[in-house]
Amino acid sequence: MRNTAVLLGLAFVMWGCNTVPPTNVHQPMSVRPNPRNEAAPANGSIYQAGSSRTLFEDRRARYVGDTLTIVIAETTSASTKSSTNVNRAGNVSATVPTISGLPGKSLQGLTLSAQSSNTLAGKGDAAANNVFTGNIAVTVIEVLENGNLLVSGEKQVSIGHGTEYIRLSGVVNPYFISTANTISSANVADARIEYKETGAISEAQVMGWLARFFMTVLPF
Repeated sequence: MRNTAVLLGLAFVMWGCNTVPPTNVHQPMSVRPNPRNEAAPANGSIYQAGSSRTLFEDRRARYVGDTLTIVIAETTSASTKSSTNVNRAGNVSATVPTISGLPGKSLQGLTLSAQSSNTLAGKGDAAANNVFTGNIAVTVIEVLENGNLLVSGEKQVSIGHGTEYIRLSGVVNPYFISTANTISSANVADARIEYKETGAISEAQVMGWLARFFMTVLPF
């Protein structure tokens, strides 16, 4: 019984180490091309119907299953600065006049004064700079009614015991695709670009679930 529990624990740990990080890109990330119903002429000594292209047709992607290269060149920079200054001061004074025919004559000539002052000063600065460059080949997963292409793709790079996942999806206007079948990520609409990794290095940067629990419920 103990050995079974140990094996189950090890399996759970190994499963957690190999978990693929979740994604928000459009699904699926790759599809097979649809069969075309066009009547192809018979093969000849030079012409092969299975690998032919129209004489005046280029290699740019236009059908489901075609691939194109997206040049990722994302540079974002944002900064904000705020400053607040609030001052409030008050002064109150009172003097007891001459009292006649009333009790409290011992308070004659007594002067009362009160002062208050409140000051609030606050400053805040925030800045963010991100640079993401690279190339990724994506697949056309859908041709929209207006001719735009919905593309999606993933690249996995395993180095040592870690794996890097580069994912991208979005809508591409065919007119922006160059003759080399490439397009800049700046021309991709509804772009979803991800760079995630798994392995010992990424796990060391994540807070444990028990620590996250106490960080959530503790009031201090």
